[in-house]
Amino acid sequence: MHHGTLGAIRSLGRAGVEVHAVLEDRGVPAARSRYLRRVYPMGPEPGPVLLGGLLRLGERIGRPTLLVTMDDAGALFAAENAEALRERFLLPVPKDAGLPRRLADKQAVAELCRSWGVPHPRTEAPADALGLRAAVAALGLPLIAKWARPWLLPAAATASAAAPPLRSTQVVRTRAEAEALFARRGEAGTTLLLQELLPESPQGDWFFHGYFDAAGRCLFGATGRKDRSWPPHAGLTALGRWLPNPDIFGLAERLAGGIGYHGVVDLDFRREPGTDRYHLLDFNPRLGAQFRLFADGSGLDVVRAMHLDLTGRRVPAVRPRPGRGFWVENYDPVGALRLMREGELAPAAFVRSLRGVGERAWFAADDPVPFALMWRQLAARGAARALRGRARRRADEEQAPGRVPLEPIAASEGPA
Repeated sequence: MHHGTLGAIRSLGRAGVEVHAVLEDRGVPAARSRYLRRVYPMGPEPGPVLLGGLLRLGERIGRPTLLVTMDDAGALFAAENAEALRERFLLPVPKDAGLPRRLADKQAVAELCRSWGVPHPRTEAPADALGLRAAVAALGLPLIAKWARPWLLPAAATASAAAPPLRSTQVVRTRAEAEALFARRGEAGTTLLLQELLPESPQGDWFFHGYFDAAGRCLFGATGRKDRSWPPHAGLTALGRWLPNPDIFGLAERLAGGIGYHGVVDLDFRREPGTDRYHLLDFNPRLGAQFRLFADGSGLDVVRAMHLDLTGRRVPAVRPRPGRGFWVENYDPVGALRLMREGELAPAAFVRSLRGVGERAWFAADDPVPFALMWRQLAARGAARALRGRARRRADEEQAPGRVPLEPIAASEGPA
């Protein structure tokens, strides 16, 4: 259900590029895009197995092929195996193969910001229960809890009612919640970070998407505002808008260019209320799911910019489209409904907020099947979840205190 994958397929396919995709299975919505030439099902594999499979895939395609990674794990794998992958693929090759891993590590980013003078919320990494209590007291509640290396978290499919899925980032409102997360750090396989929660402010959440070439020059860059997220207040962009922000653009260009970053980047910022300071919240060394917000007047976006650069062609100047909106149809209505119930959003304001939406995450008139399949799969999941809940309630009722269980009467027994 990753809409960024579908966006990349459509972006390159509409430009006339033959697109192949490595997906978890052929049943995911993106696999049904009309712009996809072929699907190669491949689940999570050990590094050497994955590398061998990709090289064989590249040999089968038979020509230099742009490799686009869609998540942290893929971006780190590509960066750390770039020399081998260059035999068959076009991809950014970092001067320091370990740089993307450090950038994806939330704890390392806090240290990077300190060294570059980029504002960043206060962050603590407690080592024990005593340190956790001290961090909560110092940072105050509510606060943000993050897993330092989110790509190591177990898949959501392995979660249960007793152990709900671990989210990479969430708001923590009580010390007990922080302690419960801290107790699961062994399951998470990574360090729990506690971070100061910068208060939300109107129009305070922003992001930058860009592509930097081998010399660290920004060949494509744009800034946008996050108007709503899923989950509300601390999640991915559910409704975003392309708006210029020279302060954020300058911070992003100075930091990414200064460290010699090569490739696509997605940065998240929040403005500190009452000031003009923007704090860097996340440095994602990969494509952002909402990147198609920044499709300019000629159709250029970060994926096409990377394709042009790595095939030796000039990347034209960006033609901005201020006010253009991006809407995620399966997330935003749910989040908006929650905000309405809490009195934070009026129905009329929700309708007005959708004006100017020029790109939807799933629906496209020229490629409608993934949209329909996405909703069908969501409906099936919802029905299955409801059936499981009903079965659990029935089991709980049958075991309720004071309830006399019914015993079958053997054929040889008569009434008492």
